[in-house]
Amino acid sequence: MLLGSERLLASSRLDGLKVGILANPASIDHTFTHIVDRLGASKRCKLAAIFGPQHGFRSNVQDNMIETAHAEDRRRKVPIFSLYSETREPTPEMLGLIDVLVIDIQDVGARIYTFIYTMANCLRVAARMGLPVIVCDRPNPIGGIAIEGPTLEPGYESFVGQFRMPMRHGMTVAELARLFNEHFKIGAELETVTMEGWTREMYFDATDVPWVMPSPNMPTLDTAIVYPGTVLLEGTMLSEGRGTTRPFELVGAPWLDGEVLAPRLNRLGLKGVHFREAAFEPTFQKHAGTTCGGCQIHVTSREAFAPVAAGVAVLRESYGLAPDRFKWRDPPYEYEREKMPFDILAGSPELRNQIEAQVPLEEIVASWKPGEEEFAEIRRGYLLY
Repeated sequence: MLLGSERLLASSRLDGLKVGILANPASIDHTFTHIVDRLGASKRCKLAAIFGPQHGFRSNVQDNMIETAHAEDRRRKVPIFSLYSETREPTPEMLGLIDVLVIDIQDVGARIYTFIYTMANCLRVAARMGLPVIVCDRPNPIGGIAIEGPTLEPGYESFVGQFRMPMRHGMTVAELARLFNEHFKIGAELETVTMEGWTREMYFDATDVPWVMPSPNMPTLDTAIVYPGTVLLEGTMLSEGRGTTRPFELVGAPWLDGEVLAPRLNRLGLKGVHFREAAFEPTFQKHAGTTCGGCQIHVTSREAFAPVAAGVAVLRESYGLAPDRFKWRDPPYEYEREKMPFDILAGSPELRNQIEAQVPLEEIVASWKPGEEEFAEIRRGYLLY
């Protein structure tokens, strides 16, 4: 394979330009060399500014909602601007330092992932300034075929979901950039650099690209595979496994009995997954230092596994076991102080209402189909592979 960044840096496209780069530790090539190192060593262009997404350019901020400060790269003597700070988008002053903005970020394939909205915010400001943006493509770790989950509805836009999309979108970051820019009418001067050798059915480990954690709680490809479903637990007081070595795979709460929950989940007959009873003690975040009962989600067939349905099954069965003890997380969430955090994550109140009403899982899943089909038709015009 060739990554978009590798193809860009092998070309003359950046010659003579002052370059800004949006990146984090996952922005490496096949030799584990970071794109900032490549740009900093180049005699053909000048690295003028670095931009970091949530968790920081160095991805050193563990907590999910902690903002990061601006800094300076001491070795290269260029500013590092945090786009998860007092601002979620670059200012005209930041972009005034550069001739072109290059974006090389690793997405994980779910609507709820702030890096792609940092990209969208960069496109918006660049459009107002007439600044060209180049997006270097990377693999969607969980493949580019499946679409699944509830669609974000108008009025529930946030920094974890800016556009009307299902939870699992099945697009690469460059394809998303085209979708945001054209279909959702951002209108920036956008150029995308495609990969060579990637096909839509490929999961990340079918490529020869090294895996580097895109964010602190995305340690492995296994995490990314379950993430589109269990990320919804962030909107509840169930632990999504942060503070363990298996975030988003381990789920539970102090009041849950895994020996009851796991069999209930397995009786649903969901394909490609086994729910194994487990107990765990988070070291930070929810229920830190307290033993939680619950389960670990073991994916037995990626192709058959439906992560959003599995995550919703965990929520529905946990609520059904003890509706008096199950708690939705209270606002605020990001900048939103009125809406329920779960509704922001799900994209509307409908899923929360379905869980509280104990609507059968198959009916919940069927309710997503119109949005999934609509998005499948829309995304067709923006696919690059």
